[in-house]
Amino acid sequence: MPVEGVRRPAWAEISRSALAHNVRALKAVLGDTLLCAVVKANAYGHGAQLAARAVIDGGADWLAVAIVDEGIELRGSGISAPILLLAEIPPETILDALTHSLTLTVGSLAGARAAVEAAEQLGGLHRVHVKIDTGMHRMGVEPSLIDDVVDVLNAAPTIDLEGLYTHFSVADGSSAEDRAFTRGQIEKFDDVVARLAERGVAPRVLHLANSAGALGYPEARRSMARVGLALYGYLPEGWLAGALEEQGLKLEPALTLRAQVVAVRKLEIGERPSYGRRRALDRPATIATVPFGYADGYPRRLFEAGADVLINGRRYPLAGSVTMDQLLVDCGDDAVQPGDDVVLLGRQGDEEITAEEWAGRADTITWEILCGIGARVPRVLVD
Repeated sequence: MPVEGVRRPAWAEISRSALAHNVRALKAVLGDTLLCAVVKANAYGHGAQLAARAVIDGGADWLAVAIVDEGIELRGSGISAPILLLAEIPPETILDALTHSLTLTVGSLAGARAAVEAAEQLGGLHRVHVKIDTGMHRMGVEPSLIDDVVDVLNAAPTIDLEGLYTHFSVADGSSAEDRAFTRGQIEKFDDVVARLAERGVAPRVLHLANSAGALGYPEARRSMARVGLALYGYLPEGWLAGALEEQGLKLEPALTLRAQVVAVRKLEIGERPSYGRRRALDRPATIATVPFGYADGYPRRLFEAGADVLINGRRYPLAGSVTMDQLLVDCGDDAVQPGDDVVLLGRQGDEEITAEEWAGRADTITWEILCGIGARVPRVLVD
């Protein structure tokens, strides 16, 4: 297990109420569609166990993870909700997955055969969802091969072919080309569903929509929607807010990164703090040291990009390069003391720094910012 830095003043606060609010808001949009909360990658940096419990308590119906170990971790914490594995897993891990009541994804004929072999070895009845490749071209059964895969699964008394799904590649895109491509993916999926229905095969759980699909394509909501980023309070793209605004709702970011000032020093004009001595002070300034660095998920690029932190309700720029474990902050003439509260991501007073702001400055995406928060940063559930 990674070591958490519980003996230093830097931590992530995860808002139980924000997660519950986002679940309620998304379910208001989804209606009768089940909400599958995607908690892979340590719940997008929020802490898998505490976030999973919070969203289940808030009304989520399913959970989804990427790898077997993530699912086993959740089962070990006492979570009994259905957990879907979002990828076809190596054959040698299937027994572990089934033993922990994880729902398999099958994305190939070989994967179907491996699932059947493991299920027959274990006995009982095991749920499987088949993933169809409708254009993402990352994983999934080619539509032309679906009959062969279904034949293998349906021939096994130990397999319950519960679900059928696909994954969108540009559902967050607002261009005419992106919207046409997404609708084409929906049509390809529907063609597969219709072909199977003609054979008397009707999986009970159909799901296409990710966060963008759930918000931007009502026709894609079906039995279940797999919601990731939106669950944590962020939209994949701003235009997707419309479905929430129609309900008078908006999402609330669930994560705040906090720290405390650990050292303060006065430096004269011309001094160049931090590695590389990359920027000279243009006036005397108070420099605060904050115990959070790139090993904790604060991108080095943010210094050059002009990022700020919040101290005592005010924005202050970085004074030098981001280091592995610490930041140096230029507080100008203001009085700052060791122990003062620092917000790196989140709200303090009337100011707010969002993961979207970091992503814009670092030329990346919100998902990467959240998932990049280091393992040694403690996650603390609040409110």
